[in-house]
Amino acid sequence: MCSARLLAPLLSAAVVAGCAVGPDYHAPDVPLSERYLGQPQVEQRRAASTAELVNWWEGFGDPQLTRLVSVALDQNLDLAQATARVAQARAGLGAATAALLPSAGVSAQAARSYQSIETPLGRLQSATQGFDRYGNSYEANLGASWELDVFGGLRRGREAALADYRASEAGAMATRLAVAAQTADLYITIRGLQARLAIATRQAETQQKLVSTVGLLYGKGLAAELEVRQAEGALAEVQATIPVLEAGLDAALNALDVMLGVPPGTYRAELQGVRDIPAAPEITGSGSPADLLRRRPDLVVAERRLAAAKARIGVAIAEYYPKFSLVALLGSATTVASGNLFSAGASQAAGVAGLRWRLFDFGRINAQIELAQGQEAESLAAYRQAVLHATEDVENAFSALVKRENQAQTLARGEASLSQARDASFAAYQKGVVRLIEVLHADERLLQTSDARAQARTESARAAVAAFKALGGGWQPHAAG
Repeated sequence: MCSARLLAPLLSAAVVAGCAVGPDYHAPDVPLSERYLGQPQVEQRRAASTAELVNWWEGFGDPQLTRLVSVALDQNLDLAQATARVAQARAGLGAATAALLPSAGVSAQAARSYQSIETPLGRLQSATQGFDRYGNSYEANLGASWELDVFGGLRRGREAALADYRASEAGAMATRLAVAAQTADLYITIRGLQARLAIATRQAETQQKLVSTVGLLYGKGLAAELEVRQAEGALAEVQATIPVLEAGLDAALNALDVMLGVPPGTYRAELQGVRDIPAAPEITGSGSPADLLRRRPDLVVAERRLAAAKARIGVAIAEYYPKFSLVALLGSATTVASGNLFSAGASQAAGVAGLRWRLFDFGRINAQIELAQGQEAESLAAYRQAVLHATEDVENAFSALVKRENQAQTLARGEASLSQARDASFAAYQKGVVRLIEVLHADERLLQTSDARAQARTESARAAVAAFKALGGGWQPHAAG
């Protein structure tokens, strides 16, 4: 009766307790502008294709790029690690959920003993008529225990575990976006280096022809030795740029293979040959800076970590209060094997109501609360900083995209003019109207402009990739739950 009167209020408290100690979580307000600074210029762009945020890599209109991104999303090892971290967080959530529920276990044992008669107890028992030195015991029990979450510490722990799980999911998605962006960036870099290498090779061939022409003129006494050496020096200068570009191309090819989860060299043959540098598509659905809070998975990670830190303050505060637990045992025990284990006489039962209270440990509890509050403050600052960096990423990518495209257009006009100027200067040199140095200067300017144009086209496409990544493109926010 006494135990029933004790258990009743505890059970009632566990059922009706709707609030948990500690602060409730509310998403923080972060002041953001209504539009990006570079958004008007980006919206005025006109391109041959349009890309949606979900599968933005398809908007570049390059089937090989699209296929390689798909391969990377299937095989990349960073993404495999992120997926494994999600499984770990899911297990942590399961453990935190199980802590709220009763636990039960079954135990059974059978024992046979042989009593010594050289001990005080053995001598006493051996003096008893009918003493048997052999003893048997049989026992089977069902036990259950339950920690009553009266003050919500366990519930706050589950809140933290759930937030950690959501953060791991978003983290895996952030890794997925990074893998897609890095794969596209490497592919565009490879195509850009191949284009620059082709320009340098063509220029070297042109310079070689010039050296041959000057050599013939020198053999006929129509050119000075100085002109021959100048032509040879210009050729060597162009040829010296080729190994540098080849080394950069090799490094980019190797990096792409690693991104695809295969040994370096696997896709090298497939990527041989010069192809057009993918053109940056139009960007649609860029939204506003406030949309980043739900679109960018890294911001979801930071926000969920903040929620977990807030919940852990409640976990620490709950240590101020007593912990109540219930333990029950139901079973049978006997020393006779012949069918007596489950008889009425062999039955046994026990019920325990437990109390644990850290009455003289409030100093440590205070320290734990202060630690949790400090971690929550750190998480809040990290979240706000992440939001600012996210908007910075978008602004920088928008600016780079527009400026690099303008640069490429300007250089295209300059390249056309310099190409005509070079042809004119070479023709004039053959007629003896201008000196060879004029031809060499025209070649140098044309090479520099053509190379700069290839770099500008590459960087504008890479800026588009950076813009899609900065906007959180590549997933549907509601898919992560």
